Amino acid sequence: MAKVKYYYDPEKLAFLKIRPKKFKYLRNVFLFILSSAIFGILGLFILINTNVLQTPKEKVQEREIAEFKTNYLLLNKKLDLLAEVLNEIEVRDNDIYRAYFNTAPIPEEQRKSGLGGINRYRAFAGLTNEKILVTTNEKMDVLSKQIAIQSESLDDIIELAKGKEAFLASIPAIQPVKNEDLKRMASGYGYRSDPFTKIKKFHAGMDFSAETGTPVYATGDGKVIRANNQLSGYGNLIEIDHGYGYLTRYAHLYKYNTKQGQSVKRGDIIGYIGSTGRSSGPHLHYEVHYQGNVVNPLNYYYGDISAKEFELLSQEANQENQSLD
Repeated sequence: MAKVKYYYDPEKLAFLKIRPKKFKYLRNVFLFILSSAIFGILGLFILINTNVLQTPKEKVQEREIAEFKTNYLLLNKKLDLLAEVLNEIEVRDNDIYRAYFNTAPIPEEQRKSGLGGINRYRAFAGLTNEKILVTTNEKMDVLSKQIAIQSESLDDIIELAKGKEAFLASIPAIQPVKNEDLKRMASGYGYRSDPFTKIKKFHAGMDFSAETGTPVYATGDGKVIRANNQLSGYGNLIEIDHGYGYLTRYAHLYKYNTKQGQSVKRGDIIGYIGSTGRSSGPHLHYEVHYQGNVVNPLNYYYGDISAKEFELLSQEANQENQSLD
């Protein structure tokens, strides 16, 4: 109950009741209602943004969302580490593997190119953790693309390595006659005196003097494309196509240990030294051809002799003596 207030009236010499004005009363009522509404809204806002009114289910959901966000942050860190490892592999791929096989590196813009096109992540629009969801999925998509490119590149490197291995095995790289079987390296590549006419003419190979029946070895992997005596002057002749532009000839053989169409490996015995055809004594006439041109066999003996042996062989081969064929 509101207190009754009085005032003293000097004219009437009496205390009279104070009667509030009607407008003031209404104002006070309005202010009361307004302040109540403000405090009510403020209280509701506080309740909504605190855990005071959360149900047990909402608390569980909030905890799950927090764990979900933490897990995504950890996943992002792992993706960053994977990106660093992949980057190191890409560097080795371009600067070591592809450089070794003389193959053009994969351009950086191709490795790092974006996915482009339509918005791939519009499904996350408006979600509470939209930013972290988009960032994580984008990283995963980019990494997946880079891994696919790198995987294809490593497949190419494996094929190049296989090809390189076959290439190295095919190049003529050893002497066709072992040193211990040689009497001497009778004649080298270049202009030599013909044993029959005594006139200088170009000698297209190297002559290895040895006993009849001494084994002759294939100097590289390849396929026998000739094993007959149909090439004039060469007597019993073997030709091996090594691929990659290389071909070798083994002439004046006593007999064959292979046949036309047969595949041979470096070091296989393919025949035996003789003196058939245009020959002045038992020896092997050996030629190396590259891209259709005859080349000096001396440059293809790095596979089985030492530097000292090569130097002695070079000195003998470069003497302008008489050939044996």
